[in-house]
Amino acid sequence: MKVSVVVPVYGCPEAIPALCERVSNSVLTIADDYEIILVNDCCPKGSWKAIEAECMKSHHVVGIELARNFGQIRAITAGLDYCDGDWVVVMDCDLQDRPEGIVDLYRKAQEGYDVVFARRKDRKDNAFVICMSRLFYKFYDYFTDGKYDSSICNFSISKKEVIQQYCQMREQNRAYTLFLKWLGFKQIAIDVEADERFAGKSSYNVAKKIKMAMEFITAQSNKPLLFSVRLGFFFSLVSFLFIIWRVVLFVVTGNVPSGWTSIIVSMYFLGGIIMVLLGIIGIYIGYIFNEVKHRPLYVVRSVLNKEKKEKN
Repeated sequence: MKVSVVVPVYGCPEAIPALCERVSNSVLTIADDYEIILVNDCCPKGSWKAIEAECMKSHHVVGIELARNFGQIRAITAGLDYCDGDWVVVMDCDLQDRPEGIVDLYRKAQEGYDVVFARRKDRKDNAFVICMSRLFYKFYDYFTDGKYDSSICNFSISKKEVIQQYCQMREQNRAYTLFLKWLGFKQIAIDVEADERFAGKSSYNVAKKIKMAMEFITAQSNKPLLFSVRLGFFFSLVSFLFIIWRVVLFVVTGNVPSGWTSIIVSMYFLGGIIMVLLGIIGIYIGYIFNEVKHRPLYVVRSVLNKEKKEKN
């Protein structure tokens, strides 16, 4: 049996040696062959040099260098395209995900599960990050009519067949855990202890997280379009009630400027609705435009310890 461990790398070169050592020690307790695929997402801190050093130490370490920064999810996709293990582990490079947890995930999978997610127990993130994560999943549950756990992360183990199905989905806007949820199969989540970051800090600021949340929701649901219709009806009702109130006020007091009410109400009412509707429709049209261009999800610059593939 062979186990593949896919790790997107960005902003944490100091953790690479410890990551490879701990992953190797853990995987060797459950498999006789393995590979650690480190995907450098054009890290500006010199992570590729650390990856090259690990590739020279061991043929089990595979290095993939992307031509530019394509984002964490696409870096994961690149690693999954290159892996060929019977079981595939995905984890972060900052060692918040304990490599020793791979054994727990694998043992749980042997109970008959196709996918086992790690549920971060006692997350070491600050309260604001945890709150934002929970808030996002509340919105996501509403817009997708699903039920998702905010404590579940990318750290997981999946059967080869599941990963093959994931890799066939070549959509531009991607979410690893959410796509696996959509695929189905037999899934479960277990509690796994989480550590603090080995070094550095997260590159996901508030603006990036909001952008990612919008991409996830609009990529997997058309409910925002229905929401815009409801919003239009709401503004219509408010405007209608306002018009009635101004008419009554004019009849009772007679001091409402002639023509002012109808012009102002109509202008703001129609302008607001048009802007909202055009904005939502524009987002979807933009995503359609990105899809029909059929551009590759990523571009590989170089590969170490493995033959370069054309699929991207």
